[in-house]
Formats: sequence, structure tokens, C-alpha cells
Amino acid sequence: MNFCSDNATGASPEIMAAIAAANNGAAMPYGDDECTQRLQVKFSDLFETPVTVFPVATGSAANALALATVTPAYGAIYCHAESHINVDECGAPEFFTGGAKLVTLTGNNAKIEAETLKQILDRSGKGIVHRVQPAAVSITQATEAGTVYNPAEISHISEVARSHNLYLHIDGARFANAVVSLGCSPADITWRAGVDILSFGATKNGAMAAEAVVFFNRELAATFPFRRKRGGHLFSKMRFLSAQLEAYITDNLWLKNADRANQMAAKIAQDLAGIAGVKFCYPVEANEIFMQLPESVIAGLVSRGFQFYRWDSEGGCTVRLVTAFNSQEADVDAFVKCCKDLL
Repeated sequence: MNFCSDNATGASPEIMAAIAAANNGAAMPYGDDECTQRLQVKFSDLFETPVTVFPVATGSAANALALATVTPAYGAIYCHAESHINVDECGAPEFFTGGAKLVTLTGNNAKIEAETLKQILDRSGKGIVHRVQPAAVSITQATEAGTVYNPAEISHISEVARSHNLYLHIDGARFANAVVSLGCSPADITWRAGVDILSFGATKNGAMAAEAVVFFNRELAATFPFRRKRGGHLFSKMRFLSAQLEAYITDNLWLKNADRANQMAAKIAQDLAGIAGVKFCYPVEANEIFMQLPESVIAGLVSRGFQFYRWDSEGGCTVRLVTAFNSQEADVDAFVKCCKDLL
């Protein structure tokens, strides 16, 4: 009954099988294997446009290396204050860019708003030698609050970024959950909406350890092979990362997994909606739930074996639950029943 994170779950059987299959025989190293080469075509088909794809092992590496390709050491990356790159990556974007500055913005439901971004950029001091120079915008899909950007919101942000000659990056650690939530094509919330680079997450949604950096603006990919090598993510046995990614997008496994996770989160939200003592902090649009509960209820849930994170300090009353591709409906029902009994 662990709702701490979708990082706490194991890997999909299909992905474990793909890793085992990749272990048969020899294959050329450093991405020269057949599986890695197939990814270029398969991801291009997935996004309905030619893309350039680079497997890496972690989301932090994907984000930091992607942003480093478009941000100089004296540059600025605009992101939400609650974004993973700002809160949870130990300065990796600053390190891999050689010192770029993260400029944080506020916004409801952990989302950047285009108008706020425009106001900040209009007075950013572009061309003034005393200021960091605007270089990139990074948004998170789905966000750290479990909400999603719709295509129109991304397009508006892209328009603002383009008007200031900035590149747009998406941290897509839970990209699959967003696609399922919106019911749209992956293309609709990436390149069609003006996105240049996507950190395509898989680990939280069934992979063992595999992410991909997807370049829609393929000219930007020229230096990435060197940055990936220098950053320690050019795996000698790349086939094992690529096999995970290939299995992940085959037969819509990534969407099936995300759909299950989203459904379990929606079930918790629906079953507890309107109950006195339960307050949801954000709309539940993907697979994360933030809610406030009385301390007695939190303590009772913990004592009965449920695991989750307190989100506003150990003594706070806000908790975060994350459902995953293999969350059991029985566990969800047990959590809801326990909440109701305690309340």
C-alpha cells in the first residue's frame, strides 16, 4: 500500500522481457546497436515528425543535458518555482550549463502562465551586460502538482518564448500521464505547440531506468552527443536502455500504463470528493494527489500500513499520494475506506 511515488514501483513485465531479449548475443556498443538505431524511426512515427532521440538513464540527466544545449553559461532558464529542475536536481542544470541561472515564476496549479512569462521577459534586460541573458523556458508535463498543460496553454507559452528568441523545453517525467489525461496526440502538446526539446520519461511509468531526450528542432542536437558523453550518460551497453524505450512505446504500453495510474488517482479523488475533513489542493488531472487531512487521520493511515509523503513538513497536514501503472484497486479501495472510517 505504498503511494509514496511512482518511483517506488517495479518495472513492467514487457520491459523486463525486452531487457532479457537484448541480453542475447553481442551488439555494437555506445548506441551503434540495431535497437538504438530503430528508436530514431519509432520515435519519429510516434510524434508524427522526424526527431532525433538520445537515450539516457535518468530524468535529471535528460533535463540538465537538454537545457545545456540551448543555454550558455551566462543564460537564464525560466521555470516554475516548484519545478523539478529548480527543487529536486541538486543544481544539475546550473552545473551542466556551466553556470546558467534558473529564474523562477509563480503560477496557479504549478503552471507557468504565458502573460506572466511575457511580463518577466519584457523587463529581463536582454542585451544588458549586467544581466543574465534569456535563453530557454522549461515547463513540466504533468506538473509537480499533478496538473497538465493543455495544447493552447503550451502554444501561448511558446509564442511568448519565440517572440523573445527563447527555446522551449518540456520536462516530461510524467509525459505519458499528461497525454492520457488530455486524450490528445503526443504531437499536439510538443512540436505542434512549439516545443523544441522534450525530456521523455519512462522510469516512473514502467521502465527500469530509461529516459530519452527528443529533439524536435533537430539542429539543436548537434552538440548533444558530446554533452551526453561528458556527462557520463553515453552507456557502453546502450542496447539495454534502448530496449526499454522500444518496449515502452510498442503496442501503446506507455499509454496503457499511464491510463491505469491516472484511473487509480481519479478513483481516490472521486471517492473522497465532498467529504468533510478532506481538502484537495489541486485538480487531480494525472496520477498525483495532494490533499489536506486531519492529523488524526494521517496518523491512523500510517498506523494501518499506508505509505505516502507529507508534503508541507513532517507536522503538516498536506499529503501527496502517487499512483502507478501497477497500483492495485484493492489498495485504493482500502485507502478510501480507511480515510472514511477515520473521519
